[in-house]
Order: sequence, then structure tokens, then C-alpha cells
Amino acid sequence: MSPEFPDFRLGSVLATSFTATLTERHGDAVERIPTPQRLVDWLTVNGLDVDSCTTAELDLARELREAIHAAATATALQEVLPAPAVRVINEHSTRGRASAVLTPERERRWRVSGVEDALGVIAADTISLIAGERDGRFALCASPTCRAAFFDASQSRTRRWCDMNTCGNRQKKARFNASHRKNPGSAP
Repeated sequence: MSPEFPDFRLGSVLATSFTATLTERHGDAVERIPTPQRLVDWLTVNGLDVDSCTTAELDLARELREAIHAAATATALQEVLPAPAVRVINEHSTRGRASAVLTPERERRWRVSGVEDALGVIAADTISLIAGERDGRFALCASPTCRAAFFDASQSRTRRWCDMNTCGNRQKKARFNASHRKNPGSAP
């Protein structure tokens, strides 16, 4: 994929995967949905197929993404939810008219007619997580440049990284390199 359109960070939790469309929030931020078509691509990858997206709908999606990030961050820090974020999440949840459908393979799929419906599904997923309806907890990535909010459903609830393959490996490599600079004669 070209540097203009970085790869998506996919996860098993829809709401926090959506917030991962903007990464490195405290460093050199990477926008992973820079165009309406990239939002269509992200929605498709996540089972929310839509035919098209306007610039205005992309703006609404980014507004929802930031509201989810703010609410998830407050939840991880056990702070009061920001009222503007709650308002945006609720508005999107009530606007969408998506329908859950069951496939012959016993999977749930979403029937959406447009971006508004897809954003409604994402908002509803956020509400379910923040309301404590799913087993897990919100946490913030330990990477100082990332600080992404993620949903930790691990058995121990002690995950430190939003994504071990990116943030976790980067931080572990930095620690390894720093320790070898201090002790240049140590064996690898």
C-alpha cells in the first residue's frame, strides 16, 4: 500500500478498531481514512459494506471517531465521560437504521444502506462496551506516542499495547537497543 494510504489496523473490537483509523495521536499522527473512499474501504473490511461516501460523511465519521476515543479514554482513566462525546455517540447510534442478519454459517452480518447506518453500528458497539455489556476493560496503549484506547478482553486484563505487532514490538525493540548501548559487550 502506498504511504499516502497506510494499512488499516484491524482488531476484533469494532469501536476501538475505528478509533485506530488515526494512530500515533501523540507523535506524528497517521490518518488512515484520509479520503471518503478509504472510509468505504475500512467499512467494507469490517463488514459494513457501503457503496459510497461523501466528504460530509467522512467528516461525520471522524467526529464520531474522536468522540469514541474521548469516551474510551475517559473510561480507561475512570474519569467522567465528556458530555460532547456522549452526545455525538448517542446521535449516531439513534440515526442509523442497520439490521443484524444471520448467515447460514451462523455469523452475524450487518445490512446497512449507507455510511449513516454503518456509523450507527459503530456507535452502538461503543455504547455496549462503555456500558460494561462485554467482558473486558478499556486501557490506553503504553506507547508514549500512541496512547490509543483499546478494549482489553485478555484473561488477565493486563495488556499494555493497543497492538503488539506495532506499538509493543517498537517499544520492546527500543528497550533492547537502549540496554545494548549501555552494555555494548553483552551477547544478543
